Amino acid sequence: MREEIVACLDFAFDVYRVFGFEKYKVDVSVRGADSGKRYLGGDEDWENAEGALVAALDELRVPYRRMEGEAAFYGPKIDVHAEDAIGRLWQLTTVQFDFNLPERFGLEYVGADSRPHRPLMIHRALWGSVERFFGVLVEHYAGAFPLWLAPVQIAVLPITDRVLAYAERVAESLRRAGLRVEVNARGDTIGAKIRGAQLQKIPFMVVVGDREAAEGTVAVRDRSHGDIGAMALAEFEQRASEMIRSREPRVSRLG
Repeated sequence: MREEIVACLDFAFDVYRVFGFEKYKVDVSVRGADSGKRYLGGDEDWENAEGALVAALDELRVPYRRMEGEAAFYGPKIDVHAEDAIGRLWQLTTVQFDFNLPERFGLEYVGADSRPHRPLMIHRALWGSVERFFGVLVEHYAGAFPLWLAPVQIAVLPITDRVLAYAERVAESLRRAGLRVEVNARGDTIGAKIRGAQLQKIPFMVVVGDREAAEGTVAVRDRSHGDIGAMALAEFEQRASEMIRSREPRVSRLG
């Protein structure tokens, strides 16, 4: 049991790191001694399950609060509350024992002694519903997603209509490299286009004018750090792709 719970928690904490959640708080919900609440399963099952949950957290050196009387009627559980960028807690991961369903469905397996045994069931929820997790991510990043998560990763901004064809070629090359790209072909000024991309919190803007079209380059602007300067399109593709592969959760500066 302990090994399975450790594997569940390791998976959850790895997911948190990937999505940029660096802090979390953990509760272990157990039976209440005098709650008067009816619980399924025997005392030995509960003691073994609660012991396995605590042993897994101790092995991972994760501090926790013991929540007396907060267990579900069908088993004890671990709840992990991720802390977002401004300190709010969101309940995401649950690792939950269930003494109910194996009994209700009559689940059995044949053990090494050739006799039937009832399995223990552990539920694992990494982040609850996907839709709710999307909402938590939006709150955590205030909509300013890192490059690898952003719905639109790069905005291509032509300065004049003369370079629209080049802008489309740049966008197509970036898309072939696996990047999510939009071209702003509206007749706005370049300042208005940059402001629009900033308001949409697009991580990178590439500005193209006559000089870039003639030289096969792009002028790169970073959402967080401003103008980076001109570089060859192939170089920008490579560096942006490396950033995406690294899944850097915060900094959007090109490496």
